[in-house]
Amino acid sequence: MSTIDTTCVNAIRVLSADAIQKANSGHPGLPLGAAPIAYELWANHMNHNAKDPKWANRDRFILSAGHGSMLLYSLLHLFGYGLTMDDIKQFRQDDSLTPGHPEYGHTVGVEATTGPLGAGMAMAVGMAMAEAHLASVFNKPGYPVVDHYTYALGGDGCMMEGISSETFSLAGTLGLGKLIIFYDSNNISIEGGTDIAFTENVQERMKAFGFQLLEVADGNDMEAIGKAIEAAKADTEHPSFITVHTQIGYGCPAKQGKASAHGAPLGEDNIIAMKENLGWPSTEPFYVPDEVYKHYEELGKKGADAEAKWQTLFADYAAKYPEMKAKWDAFHQDVDAQALLDNEDFWAYEDKPQATRNLSGTMINRLKDIMPQLIGGSADLAPSNKTNMNGEGDFKKGDYSGRNLHFGVREMAMGGITNGLALHGGLRPYAGTFFVFSDYMKPMIRLAALMKLPTTYVLTHDSIGVGEDGPTHEPVEQLAMLRAMPNVNVFRPADATETAAGWYLAATSKQTPTALILTRQNLPQLSGSSKEALKGGYVLADSAKAVPDAIIIASGSEVELGVNAKEALAKEGLDVRVVSMPCMDLFDQQSDAYKESVLPKAVRARVAVEAGSAFGWGKYVGLDGQTIAMTGFGASAPAGVLFKKFGFTAEHVAAVVKDVVKKA
Repeated sequence: MSTIDTTCVNAIRVLSADAIQKANSGHPGLPLGAAPIAYELWANHMNHNAKDPKWANRDRFILSAGHGSMLLYSLLHLFGYGLTMDDIKQFRQDDSLTPGHPEYGHTVGVEATTGPLGAGMAMAVGMAMAEAHLASVFNKPGYPVVDHYTYALGGDGCMMEGISSETFSLAGTLGLGKLIIFYDSNNISIEGGTDIAFTENVQERMKAFGFQLLEVADGNDMEAIGKAIEAAKADTEHPSFITVHTQIGYGCPAKQGKASAHGAPLGEDNIIAMKENLGWPSTEPFYVPDEVYKHYEELGKKGADAEAKWQTLFADYAAKYPEMKAKWDAFHQDVDAQALLDNEDFWAYEDKPQATRNLSGTMINRLKDIMPQLIGGSADLAPSNKTNMNGEGDFKKGDYSGRNLHFGVREMAMGGITNGLALHGGLRPYAGTFFVFSDYMKPMIRLAALMKLPTTYVLTHDSIGVGEDGPTHEPVEQLAMLRAMPNVNVFRPADATETAAGWYLAATSKQTPTALILTRQNLPQLSGSSKEALKGGYVLADSAKAVPDAIIIASGSEVELGVNAKEALAKEGLDVRVVSMPCMDLFDQQSDAYKESVLPKAVRARVAVEAGSAFGWGKYVGLDGQTIAMTGFGASAPAGVLFKKFGFTAEHVAAVVKDVVKKA
């Protein structure tokens, strides 16, 4: 290792320590220990260009151990991605470009929002899958226009999290040869040595998953790290796992190798001692020698040259294969929202009772021909979720061209991988499971919402209508859970038109995940359902009078109960409006005038009906209204029996409406 390389590595350490100290908050241990890994990778092996951070064929780097964010920010600053020294000095401060954990879409050069340990590993696998699929679609002999690697760096915490095992099991099964994982192994956790809770042989576990195993004994040996990276690239049949033995807090005499280095500033005196120990030319905070910046600038030119060569290659490719260039453009642009809205074939349906899960399957197979970038699958539930794209093949080892993904029974990993597919660019992913198991996916859905990714979740078997499978499989509180999450459109359709609306919403969304909540049981096609469902709530069946006697509000399968209750109540002289509310989030975004037209304040007699938790309905029914909902966990019996048992009948709805009208 040359003197300048050593100085450049230490610049990462010094900047990280100084920024964390100034913020009086952060995690210095990882940046100090893992700096040589990051420098060797970014300087000598990774194709990236600070002048074009979104270059399509760049290598991706995900810092799964997101608490070590200053490592990434130091790299982005030194390589010229636009982070200034002032930005570094504002680490963890309000409105800064250097938040506590990396945030995608906020800081240029950050490929994924990380922080929940292990999540970055799943997103890296998703990116590697995206690369493999797009390469199989677009590459031609002599024209490898999609040809890049995905790197992820994590530590002991990432390896402890179950999501890592889930996702690595799938990565090995698929043989993702362009996925390279760095394991920053320092044997330290927040509570002390890892042996208090983590003693398995990680390498043997990764071997069992199907990874190539590589090991670097000294985390400061950049030559050995470089050889390991090249060996990883040489194995095209397996993903690679590089264990690098490091010392947490390296360079700081008082903290090196100790748990105290993990999550607290080193202290001013310790930072001075660290700088002296490393031979840093100044003890002044945030000092970086000019020669360091010059060297990083020279390193950056390699990335610019690599992109220039690719741009020439792609121009030749586009000229030789104009049909592939048109296809490339189709993959990388949004669907024509107006054309889809006006597409009669997209909105067409058979006028017969159908489960909304089946209708969703129909929509997927219509969209696959409209959106070539659509890709997705289920957690071993495609026949039940109806997520299979007919005739589009399976994504599998040896053939990555298929659009049907098989995640296995790995819901959390599926959520993270789906995020990675979306983050990569060029693909629109969806993922399916039973709605009750969205519990397993929730942290990854949350990350999608944070990152403003237009992912789609196909969540079937949406209520006690699951029936015989019983309360373990009957979602009760999940609707409330997802509705509570910012920036997620939770859409529970009542029939074919509303299901098409849900998929229209998902296909045209630019910054918001869509959760489609779908039935197992058949539902009738409702007179009055319309594209107005795209407003989240609308009048499906109106009263004869301008001001109705009462309003019934429902979603999904319970809208039918509202319609039938309205008919029964009409015979008793009550004139009722039925409002379908497939998506609260969208309805709440409408104008006050529109919301008033649907739910006039003058009508205080309101009843909401939904076979889930009542949580969240209070804002629509008010103090005078009632909600017919679940108060327990359901039971095991045929669906019809359960709906009657728990009060989800037209007769009961009508009775509650009469009671509310009386009291209003």
